[in-house]
Amino acid sequence: MTPDFNALPTDLPVPEDDGAARHLAGTRVPDISLEATDGSRVSLARLAGRSVVYAYPRTGEPGQPNLVDDWDAIPGARGCTPQACEFRDHHAELVRRGVAHVHGLSTQTSAYQRGVATRLHLPFSLIADPHGALTQAMRLPTFAAGGLTLLRRLTLVLDDRRVTQVFYPVFPPDQSARQVLDWLDGTG
Repeated sequence: MTPDFNALPTDLPVPEDDGAARHLAGTRVPDISLEATDGSRVSLARLAGRSVVYAYPRTGEPGQPNLVDDWDAIPGARGCTPQACEFRDHHAELVRRGVAHVHGLSTQTSAYQRGVATRLHLPFSLIADPHGALTQAMRLPTFAAGGLTLLRRLTLVLDDRRVTQVFYPVFPPDQSARQVLDWLDGTG
């Protein structure tokens, strides 16, 4: 049986803060160009204004089984599609609050991500880091599954190349954009 990637199981394990993202607040984003689903190349270091970047392990493929049998038991692994849909559904609200750019980030290839962006009707691009260039340079939290190195779920707010807010761990994933909106409403 293939999972319904749009729904979250009620018994998902809650990820704990392992400290793997503590170093990110206040850091400058390195100038690394990555392929985006809109065909452009994106360097987070070159984005003017406020940006929100949510990192996720990998979106599932409709009709295909999970990457590994125990995917749902890995804290923070499940929920990439609901998280992307959450940012899609709240994109206009983020823009109204001064967010100039929203991007999803994963280690999946841009070719795969294009299908996701089209299927989910995302109004923003996903950026691909399949070789881990940005992941390694920023020391983003990762985990291994199915022989792949995947990003742990986190959300970064960037202001003119600097990380000003880190949400880690992100749980539940289908509340990720609302967490950012609440933070924006509290700090402007």
